Amino acid sequence: MGSLELQLIIFTFMLIAIFTTARWLYIRSMRIKNRVQMSYLFTNITHELLTPLTILSASVERLRAIRPEGKQEYDLMDLNIQRTVRLLQQILETSKSQAGELKLLVSNGDVMRYIMETARCIEPLMSSKNHVFTISCHPESMMGWIDTDKLDKIIFNLLSNAAKYTNPNGRVALDVTTNKRYDHIIIRVSDNGNGIPKDKMKNLFTRFYDGDYRRSQTTGTGLGLSLTRDLVYLHGGNIHCDSIEGQGTTFIVDLPINKEAFTPTQIDEKNRIMADIQHPSHPVLPDTLSPVESANIPVEPLAAEGSHRILIVEDNIELLLLMRQLLQSKYRIMTATNGVEALDVIRNNKIDLIVSDVMMPEMDGYELTKQIKEDDALSHLPIILLTAKTQESDRLEALTVGADEYITKPFRLGDLQLRIDNIIANRQRIHRDSPVEQEEENESDSTYTTLDQEFLKRATECLNEHITDSDYDRDAFAADMGASASTLYNKLRSLTGMNVTAFIRRHRISTACQMAKDYPDLRVSDIAYRVGFKDPKYFATTFKKEMGHQPKEYFDIIRKVQSDSSAT
Repeated sequence: MGSLELQLIIFTFMLIAIFTTARWLYIRSMRIKNRVQMSYLFTNITHELLTPLTILSASVERLRAIRPEGKQEYDLMDLNIQRTVRLLQQILETSKSQAGELKLLVSNGDVMRYIMETARCIEPLMSSKNHVFTISCHPESMMGWIDTDKLDKIIFNLLSNAAKYTNPNGRVALDVTTNKRYDHIIIRVSDNGNGIPKDKMKNLFTRFYDGDYRRSQTTGTGLGLSLTRDLVYLHGGNIHCDSIEGQGTTFIVDLPINKEAFTPTQIDEKNRIMADIQHPSHPVLPDTLSPVESANIPVEPLAAEGSHRILIVEDNIELLLLMRQLLQSKYRIMTATNGVEALDVIRNNKIDLIVSDVMMPEMDGYELTKQIKEDDALSHLPIILLTAKTQESDRLEALTVGADEYITKPFRLGDLQLRIDNIIANRQRIHRDSPVEQEEENESDSTYTTLDQEFLKRATECLNEHITDSDYDRDAFAADMGASASTLYNKLRSLTGMNVTAFIRRHRISTACQMAKDYPDLRVSDIAYRVGFKDPKYFATTFKKEMGHQPKEYFDIIRKVQSDSSAT
């Protein structure tokens, strides 16, 4: 064989190798692309399904109020809605795990107490199976660092599995201990069920494994244990299973809880673990099956003219109409189907509060919130965001852009109305209880956003510069603030409950009170002139309306209090 023939053979083999490798890489890339596309598809479908579930939940809630005699049917509907939500949330979590998008965010707090409270939320599920359920934590209290969202799902999946695959009237136990260094927790979930055959143990944490190894008449997605393992590994821990056929099964999870076990990006220094709050990741199945108070369900056609104005922003027309129908008995409702429409409504109408979905076309809820909070004329408006996203990172993103509340779908309309009522009542309390003498303290009230505080501070500084000018009115004030008279009115009305004229008058009276403290020798007439009143008699009349006392009487009281305080 000549050298030329040998070269041709080598060249041919090289071409075959290159072609084979290229074909393999192409097939592999297509598989990855298809897997990614399927992941996106599952994620989008899951998000879309959570919205009609919200509609179903809200409809059931309204039926409870209109026809309460169907309690058992409503209970069954609620139970299945919650089960569907749990399955959808597992699909979302699994999709994120496959894509490597699950992130850890640990906070500090009483780990043992949190676990105990989480497990207690699952007691009704155990009772429905007539299981004897015991919870044991040693020690009962111990501080540590955990991602509550991930630990919540780990505990729920293991306990719900134990309840599901243990025969009725069985025993399920949760035991939590620590190691000698107190830097790990060991969680044991055990049952006295049928156990797992040895030849099935190798598939225990395989995704989409159907669970027939437990030989129980039950259903599942095959995601629970696989997702649990992923969450444990994400937390830097380990999980394994001990099982004896005919005797029972024990899952053992070992998790680090010391701060040094996590990277700086995984540590949340600002928020502490709150053990006594409702855990959002798993609904309490039987406990939520109680009748909804009819008082929580608005059924009247329209609210009174002077009611607060709520803007609802939602691209799902059915949910939008349902929320409007159920809330319009108490509030004046306006609607929009995306962020762009919402901004137009806000800038052309007086709005007291905004309820907005997150995922919307043209402009989503995050961008809408961001634009509102960055606009000096609108930043005072409270915003409640509604979303199918349940991750802690999603909640933090919502709060970071400025949302006042964050509610996950599906939700009860009664819960939404309660959040709205609380925000409005809190604003009214600030307006009502804010004393004249504590004006500067109110500017730093934590209820206001940073932009609101800066606005009030700038408004106060502006008035101080013109405090002696009796002709300084709302038009001059608005011009100095760089806003129109109507914008300034809406802003002050929302933040303080006062119109522009009342705000100027209140500030003059407040300044007069401070002058009386700082300069005890000043006469009432001198103070009146210094705070912009041409006529001391008019000042006295105005002061009496604001403070309930004549100026001299009031000044004497505060000066005496100040004198007594100095003497002691």
